[in-house]
Amino acid sequence: MSGADLHEKDLSGAKLYRANLSGAKLYGANLSGASLSGADLSGSSLSAANLSGAYLQKANLSGAYLQKADLSKATLYGADLQNAVLFGANLEGAKLKGANLEGAKLKGANIEEAIK
Repeated sequence: MSGADLHEKDLSGAKLYRANLSGAKLYGANLSGASLSGADLSGSSLSAANLSGAYLQKANLSGAYLQKADLSKATLYGADLQNAVLFGANLEGAKLKGANLEGAKLKGANIEEAIK
């Protein structure tokens, strides 16, 4: 599914463990509660996507575009967010223990109550 065009699709609750979604177009998609543990989302466009409550343990989100994405209460333990663009994203209550945020762009992001 690398490079797939899934923008504005309803994928809420989807089981996408270890899926290869690198470079996918997922902007505006509903991925709330989706299981994306170990998935490769590197370089994907997830702007304005709903990832609230999603499971993204050890997911690769390096270089992903997550502007204004909703990641509230998402589980991102050990996720790679290196160089991800998170301008204006909502990370309230997200679980970030062990996540790599090196080079991530967080201007305007809400990181209140995010757990490290």
